[in-house]
Amino acid sequence: MADLGRRSPEPPAWMPLIQHKPGLANEMLRELAPLLAEEGIDIDNIDVPDLDTLQRALDRAVERRNMELFSPVGATRDVALTTLRLVVEAVLDGDTALAGALLDRVQPESPDNTLATVSSCIGINLGLLDDWLSGHAADAPVDLGQHTSLPAGHWHGERAATDILVLARKGKAFATLSKLLIRQGGPQVLAGSTLALAAAVDAWSQRTGTPQADLIKTLIR
Repeated sequence: MADLGRRSPEPPAWMPLIQHKPGLANEMLRELAPLLAEEGIDIDNIDVPDLDTLQRALDRAVERRNMELFSPVGATRDVALTTLRLVVEAVLDGDTALAGALLDRVQPESPDNTLATVSSCIGINLGLLDDWLSGHAADAPVDLGQHTSLPAGHWHGERAATDILVLARKGKAFATLSKLLIRQGGPQVLAGSTLALAAAVDAWSQRTGTPQADLIKTLIR
């Protein structure tokens, strides 16, 4: 990405590219094995009445796995929060190059919690936006959702951010996570959700007169 800002509008979204990766299905099945075991399914000896039963169990396992990945706790959450605060600060300061460089450091996985992960950052962003913009946050300014708009200019993740703001005003951004990822793609949802978070902090600051720096510290947690 290099720079979160763009000189021209984002190009139209492309259909997801489907690639065959040998062993991927088996790898995913192994990852879901503990959750499937709770459904009474042994992946080494699958014995179910019909395929529909298996599919329902798989759907439930995938949903629970996504909840785990996109609802970080402990050190995983702390690292992601630190990165998000820095990116939001950079966006609001107009340093789009720094914002992009920070997002480029976010990784798919970080077993030792030294770097923020894509799923953690997206999950935190969407959860906060749902809470703030839908009116569920008791301390949020009235009608914050209606007063939140993206910063002027062109941005990476702008299409995703636009969709996310619409959904978050209804409190449904996190609930539609899977659809967002399919329609927009992971990098766009990461950039867009962080951009939307920065826009919400800016609107909160304008509505209350609270310095942006203070809000970044107290709200992004």
